[in-house]
Amino acid sequence: MGSLVGHVAPGFGFFIIGLWHLLNNIKNHAISPTSFTSLIWFPTSKIRYLELFLIMGGCTMSIAMELFIGPDRHQPLDPDGTIPSNHLHNFEHSNISMALFMYAAFSILLDKLTPPAQYGLTSMLGAIAFGQELLLFHFHSTDHMGIEGQYHWLLQIVIFTSLATTLLGIKYPKSFLNSFARSISIMFQGVWLMVMGFMLWTPEFIPKGCFLNLENGHQVARCHGDEALQRAKSLVNIEFSWYVMGVTIFSVSLYLIMIKLYQDKVEYQSITKLEEQEEEDEDDVEAKGKFDQPKSSFLPMGKSFAPLDMER
Repeated sequence: MGSLVGHVAPGFGFFIIGLWHLLNNIKNHAISPTSFTSLIWFPTSKIRYLELFLIMGGCTMSIAMELFIGPDRHQPLDPDGTIPSNHLHNFEHSNISMALFMYAAFSILLDKLTPPAQYGLTSMLGAIAFGQELLLFHFHSTDHMGIEGQYHWLLQIVIFTSLATTLLGIKYPKSFLNSFARSISIMFQGVWLMVMGFMLWTPEFIPKGCFLNLENGHQVARCHGDEALQRAKSLVNIEFSWYVMGVTIFSVSLYLIMIKLYQDKVEYQSITKLEEQEEEDEDDVEAKGKFDQPKSSFLPMGKSFAPLDMER
């Protein structure tokens, strides 16, 4: 993960999953606001487990890159079988991917077996994955005092939001606002990871007074003195607040647009069905009136024969 591609690639994955959740939650709430129930993952019509398959595939690629492709000797251990110091962050990153892989794999299994606690267990697995991510970023082996550490501190706020909303979803599965906030936090994780990748490993974006330095085989952003470091951290904080506002504006605008579109569609369908029902009722009434009309009584007007006068 300690590179531009190592942050942009997983960040894009988080962004796509978060956006997918956001779209589906808004759509479901617009169609049936009174009976809305949040889902921890969303099936697709053609490939039911497409979202989970993508998570598992992305995690597998991440683990392979961290442990086998990225290291110089294509394996993360020293000849004596121990973990070298410069590969500690590789194991930390791979553990995050393993936790997400575990969540996706068990989500498929739970969906196939459909036990009574399926929703709660799936949500718990998602919370464990976010908890693992928060733990490893909090105790990250990377220096927390530099610019990269400031990016990581702010990332932990977003991860904690994903963790908290996932846990709250177990207790309040019908809360749209909770699922809305969870979707935004997952999407924002992706946005911030991609921002980290570009801002920390693109020389043109390094703050004034700072530079990229090669340490233990990795490029690390360093600054000349405390003044330059404090300025760089302040810029990161300002940047974070800008992205918070940007993602919030995007999410709320998307909500308003989709609510308008789907509510109009639902109302149109309801009116059309009502008109069709009224037409069917009218046809039924006409048919009933036609066939239930009492038949006319035709009294035979034949000759009337008086009784014969036998006495005549």
